[in-house]
Amino acid sequence: MNIGLIGAGAIGKFLLDEINESAHESLKVSSVLVRDREKYKSLESDYGVELFTGTGEFLSSDIDIVVEAATVEAAKELLPGVIKEKDVLLISTGALADEDLVADVTRNANEYDHALHLPSGAIGGLDLLQNAQTFGKLDSVSLETRKPAGSVIGEEIDAEKVVFEGNAAEAIDKYPKSMNISIILAFAGVGMKDTDVTIIADPKIDRNVHNVKVTGDFGEAEFTFRNNPLPDNPKTSHLAALSVCGTLERIYKNVKIGS
Repeated sequence: MNIGLIGAGAIGKFLLDEINESAHESLKVSSVLVRDREKYKSLESDYGVELFTGTGEFLSSDIDIVVEAATVEAAKELLPGVIKEKDVLLISTGALADEDLVADVTRNANEYDHALHLPSGAIGGLDLLQNAQTFGKLDSVSLETRKPAGSVIGEEIDAEKVVFEGNAAEAIDKYPKSMNISIILAFAGVGMKDTDVTIIADPKIDRNVHNVKVTGDFGEAEFTFRNNPLPDNPKTSHLAALSVCGTLERIYKNVKIGS
């Protein structure tokens, strides 16, 4: 399966390393869309990809699926048009806090018969949420995220401090680069306005910790994720990057596990 990659940041580079560098048997990143060809020119020789700066030429290249690994802003700009041409795996799920964008993308995906894949990112358990409400009911979904104090607050503190309480839509509005998980959790569960989010600055931790609680007809569940960062980028969760690779593998495999 040939992959077209939008963006060449931390997760994009991770995909190139894991897929192209390791010569994956069924996956290959063949095309990369960037804004600055000169800045990323070395990718062509390092990974055997073709660089594009124009969306039209990029989509016309030999690719089967597009992986968006850019920014929320880029995703908002490109997603409605890209999904008319190709299946899309969206990493910047925070873009989906925009209800008008969701309506446009859903309409285009249905009209042009293309799929939008949303990886689970820095958390897991989304299959439970989806299964629990298929023929049942979810009563509540909450997310508590603890972050190293220095990453969310501009002052030294000795004890943990709540820096945000609200819903998923409000969380991604305040923290557009770091709370994509609130949106994917909302999509899998009870929606953006009914997904409760708390963010805590904690001076005693050195990595992000996400705690998800779910209640419903099925019973109740709780998940805790203590995530290591990518070695090359401490702002990006290693699990979030791995979830993209896992989603791509599940797309082409005939044996499906979970959900």
